[in-house]
Amino acid sequence: MRKSLNIRIIKPISGWQSINWLELWHYKDLFYFLVWRDIKTRYAQSVLGIGWSVIQPLFSMIVFTVVFGNLAKIESNGVPYAIFSFTALVPWTYFSGSLSASSGSLLSASGMITKVYFPRLIIPMVPVISKLIDFFIALILLAGMMYYFGFKPSIDIIYLPFLILLMMFTASGLGMWFTALSIQYRDINYGMGFFVQLLMYVAPVVYPSSNVPDAYRAFYGLFPIAGVIEGFRAILLQTIQMPWDLISTGMIVSVILFASGSFYFRRMEKYFADVA
Repeated sequence: MRKSLNIRIIKPISGWQSINWLELWHYKDLFYFLVWRDIKTRYAQSVLGIGWSVIQPLFSMIVFTVVFGNLAKIESNGVPYAIFSFTALVPWTYFSGSLSASSGSLLSASGMITKVYFPRLIIPMVPVISKLIDFFIALILLAGMMYYFGFKPSIDIIYLPFLILLMMFTASGLGMWFTALSIQYRDINYGMGFFVQLLMYVAPVVYPSSNVPDAYRAFYGLFPIAGVIEGFRAILLQTIQMPWDLISTGMIVSVILFASGSFYFRRMEKYFADVA
């Protein structure tokens, strides 16, 4: 007696279609494996290993403190410039690292894409999750610096998980856009480093958002990470009030980026195997 075979027919995507989140859930084991592999291979054969997760923001803090704090005398809301900048560098390093890794993720995984079927959205989402390890390690170092300088978080710390989610949503949304675009336009991968560096000076990493003229503050909120960084400073350093104007605008922009990025990624998915 012949056994019946379960045959799954995979049809190419046409037009604009939403992400099949149920299908992503079915491939959760693959997602967990790729996240773990990304974490493991990132520091493979490295002497310092996961210590590199704090070396980058730590050295950036030292350079910023010398250049912008001591030489340029940039205002730091009345707190030592070292902790002022490091509080911003913790979310910024996560965001920039996730965005850079996501943009080139499909090209680096081209071998798997052309041979095995799985939801392609998994690929750019892996760095967004794996980079959280580095983020939380840097956050622990920031807690140590807060203790050293005598800072205590405010009651608004209950909003910190929300800011982390906003940070992840923004990185995911932009990551999906740049990942899909980089398949057709390889120049994006070459220009990503410059673009991320430019964004760092747009964000209030080396200066407070109070330096931005009031006439431009509404537009400043269109960059969600600006609200995240200032929110971190408000919660952990208590130097300013919670910037709800920046955060609320950033939340709307982040949702738009995530939704539009997922639709565009889904629309371009049929070309990935051909050009990856």
